Amino acid sequence: MTYGWPGLALAAWLGLCVGSFLNVVIYRLPLMLHRQWEGEARYILEGESPAAKLEPFNLVVPRSRCPHCDRQIRAWENIPLVSWLLLRGKCAGCGGRIAWRYPGVELLTGFLTLAMLYLFGFSWLGLAALTFTWVLLALTFIDYDTQLLPDQLTLPLVWLGLIVNMQGGFTDTQSAIVGAVAGYLFLWSTYWAFKLVTGKEGMGYGDFKLLAAIGAWLGWQILPAAVLIAAGVGLLYALATSALGRRESSQPIPFGPFLAIAGWVCLVQRDTVLRLFLN
Repeated sequence: MTYGWPGLALAAWLGLCVGSFLNVVIYRLPLMLHRQWEGEARYILEGESPAAKLEPFNLVVPRSRCPHCDRQIRAWENIPLVSWLLLRGKCAGCGGRIAWRYPGVELLTGFLTLAMLYLFGFSWLGLAALTFTWVLLALTFIDYDTQLLPDQLTLPLVWLGLIVNMQGGFTDTQSAIVGAVAGYLFLWSTYWAFKLVTGKEGMGYGDFKLLAAIGAWLGWQILPAAVLIAAGVGLLYALATSALGRRESSQPIPFGPFLAIAGWVCLVQRDTVLRLFLN
């Protein structure tokens, strides 16, 4: 509240707008990757240009459309949270239900934005914490939906963590570099050990890069706690969904969302987590 109610309102609105953009990233980035892979496969198999027969599709074009009637969404229907409330969660054209996920992501992003600014203030460190949080949020929902952790998000997150800690942001530079290397190698070695014993793949390479990013942002010291928290939350989720009959016991569970949750918890409670796990 250093900047009063206008500052609070601006921060909340910023969070809602970023949440609206994250909805686009969560939905479109996996589709963009699939279109890219499909084009590359067509080029290898048929000698056809990857760009042939593909309409432009990225985070900007085409404009958002209703998934039910394919009607283009007008500007006033795309105001974060407000439009969903005014439309009562329905398309203005066909009356089809607008998934709760969209306003949910916007609200969650707004809340986390306020939380980060409360903890770290209107500063470069606060901006860094916001960036870390926003990317983790996008990765959480993308991995939950598609079991993908795109390099387009995880790799820049690693480099950003190293850059932020060049100025001693959340940890020292040496701890950040060792954290990035150790985070990747820990899950990489776990993956290969599991595969050699069982002949199965227990996780994807995106998980290695995400843990490397957490190490780059928060230092190698936080990695044991992050892995234990992620494993604990993941186990609780698996038990709960199995007990409720929402998943088969053999159905794979994406590990990325739990790593992201652990990374965010370690960000906001780093000192407490280190005391609990290192003492």
